[in-house]
Amino acid sequence: MTSSARTTDRHAITLFISGMSCASCAARVEKRLNALDGVVASVNLATEQATVDFPDTVSPDDLVAAVEETGYTATLPAAAEASQADKEADPAASWLRRLWVSALFTVPVVLLSMVPALQFDYWQWVALALATPVAVWGAWPFHRAAIANLRHRAATMDTLISVGVAAAYLWSLWALVFTGAGTPGMTMTLRLFGTDDGGAHLYLEVAAAVTTFILAGRYFESRAKRRSGAALRALLDMGAKDVAVLRDGVGRSDETRVPISELAVGDIFVARPGEKIATDGVVVSGTSAVDVSMLTGEPVPAEVGPGDSVVGATVNVGGRLEIRATRVGADTQLAQIARLVTQAQSGKAEVQRLADRISAVFVPIVIGLSLLTLAAWLLLGSSPTAAFTAAVAVLIIACPCALGLATPTALLVGTGRGAQLGILIKGPQVLESTRRIDTVVLDKTGTVTTGQMAIASLHTDDGVSEAEILRLAGALEHASEHPIGRAIAARAAEAGPLPPVTDFVNHGGSGVTGVVEGRLLAAGRYSWLRDEWRQEAAEVLQRAADAAEADGKTAVWVAVDGRIRAVIVVADTIKESSAAAVAELRALGLTPVLLTGDNRRSAHTVARQLGIDEVIAEVLPADKVDQIKRLQAEGKVVAMVGDGVNDAAALAQADLGLAMGTGTDVAIAASDLTLVRGDLRAAPEAIRLSRATLRIIKGNLFWAFAYNVAAVPLAALGLLNPLIAGAAMAFSSIFVVSNSLRLRRFRASG
Repeated sequence: MTSSARTTDRHAITLFISGMSCASCAARVEKRLNALDGVVASVNLATEQATVDFPDTVSPDDLVAAVEETGYTATLPAAAEASQADKEADPAASWLRRLWVSALFTVPVVLLSMVPALQFDYWQWVALALATPVAVWGAWPFHRAAIANLRHRAATMDTLISVGVAAAYLWSLWALVFTGAGTPGMTMTLRLFGTDDGGAHLYLEVAAAVTTFILAGRYFESRAKRRSGAALRALLDMGAKDVAVLRDGVGRSDETRVPISELAVGDIFVARPGEKIATDGVVVSGTSAVDVSMLTGEPVPAEVGPGDSVVGATVNVGGRLEIRATRVGADTQLAQIARLVTQAQSGKAEVQRLADRISAVFVPIVIGLSLLTLAAWLLLGSSPTAAFTAAVAVLIIACPCALGLATPTALLVGTGRGAQLGILIKGPQVLESTRRIDTVVLDKTGTVTTGQMAIASLHTDDGVSEAEILRLAGALEHASEHPIGRAIAARAAEAGPLPPVTDFVNHGGSGVTGVVEGRLLAAGRYSWLRDEWRQEAAEVLQRAADAAEADGKTAVWVAVDGRIRAVIVVADTIKESSAAAVAELRALGLTPVLLTGDNRRSAHTVARQLGIDEVIAEVLPADKVDQIKRLQAEGKVVAMVGDGVNDAAALAQADLGLAMGTGTDVAIAASDLTLVRGDLRAAPEAIRLSRATLRIIKGNLFWAFAYNVAAVPLAALGLLNPLIAGAAMAFSSIFVVSNSLRLRRFRASG
């Protein structure tokens, strides 16, 4: 490999960022990381993570150093895992402790400042003693961040808070020491709206109350982050913690119990009734029913036996299974789901990037506005007290914490709720795509149909029972490897054990013959049987076969002892939920289109049953992309739902790609949304959830912008006391968080 080739290799990593408290913090870290040559980074305030794509020329240590240059700390994934126990502690607890202590001291300070009847001699010094621990210790997280920002010649929301609280406290301390505010008998009343018009005035209640209000806002924000990520943590906790391994192979009775981390690909492990299946694998011995509801949402357990694939973290509810591990650790389906959810929560929608750009320049502008307010009031002849009050109010009211939380909290809750419903949203940009789509292209096989052949109907000649024909044909086809033959054998086996077949012969795509219970059987094409035995089938069988083939179904003819006695109609059956899903898509204002490589008769039959008007049939896999492009060229915004390898390119080409989770890995990788369940109804649910999340984000951003636009002029005009400004700022953040948490109540249809 050449040096130039090596430099093109790229890597991805997630850094855990500490010390960020607002959108400006995240914007600074993101800007610094992106300043490194070849680095593409996205920093999320809500998850406190940076998703970084970087070339070989940059090392992970370089990324950590870049973050530290901005005044924050970064931890690499390995180090973060080593300190996972500390990470698991509820970060809201420290905010809650500061909140309780600060509130305990703040209440008497506010009462003494607001109620003249309570103002005894030297009350102001008692208020100073009570306000000092709040303004210093309670607000220390804001002061510490402001000092770190100052060292790096930057300003964030914490700078506004720290400057506002410090200014109110130091002004009050100066007034007590150097003016008449400290004399006995001094009284003061608080005007909630407007400023005092002169005289001695203290702002100890502002310093204490603003700190307490903002601590309350930070506590609720921190608790919301933890609640928002509950779905992801629950997902990660679903896996088994240890496993019984058969070190010497299948069928051995000696088992070794080992931690799940020691399980390797190829190991044979045991899953007993009631146990979680340790990892993804293939059953090598035993039969059982497996509860896959955590993965698919389906309440009915799936029957598995030798050769069937099973997924880790699902529950074995039946017999004992011996399973060969095929994927472990980060490669398992559960880990992939968790990774997709994390990536989605760490990404940014375009609306969030707009908020970040505004926040990056907002803080310096606010500080400038505060200084201008102070100067303007003084130049207009107002008292220093009135000027100071208005300036501090501008600092406090302008802090756009709600702006920084508007998108991340909604995205956290929305993607977490989606994971619970079996809907994986790969990135925030997907949310905007769901709003614009007007056409949904549905792949037929495996998406609206089961993708597996099954008996649709069975017709017999006079004197022969359907049960007998099914038993004999099933026994004959049991030896066949053809999908149609397996479908017939599977249906026959449901009625009981099948008799053995002898002298089985496969006649090269025409049909099969064999002897069952001493009777010569043949099954296959009508033309082959007619030529082989030189006879015509009964008219009733001919009519049944013609009707089936007109609907695009397959007719399998059965002859017994040289006479054609039955026709079995086999078809890829439509999923029970598909018709309801198409109706829901229409209710969302979307136009469904059926796209398939099957023949036109079969495609139109399926479309007719589903209520789909537009059908694109007989399309080669390579041409599916062209069909998507054609629809887009007609001005349509297209979503594509598919499950196979042949759908991957079309899923990537579509404006919105939705992959069935029961499909292939390549289809899932090419899609924007993954529907873990095989139920097509998950598609309209995913679109509804995405649109609901986007509505919440836009609502949050509107109110956050409106709050700042309306509040700053009021504060500058002296119409808001800093105490009220602090309370309003804190409650704006709480509103955004509580509005986002509404998504936790999103309900799936049906």
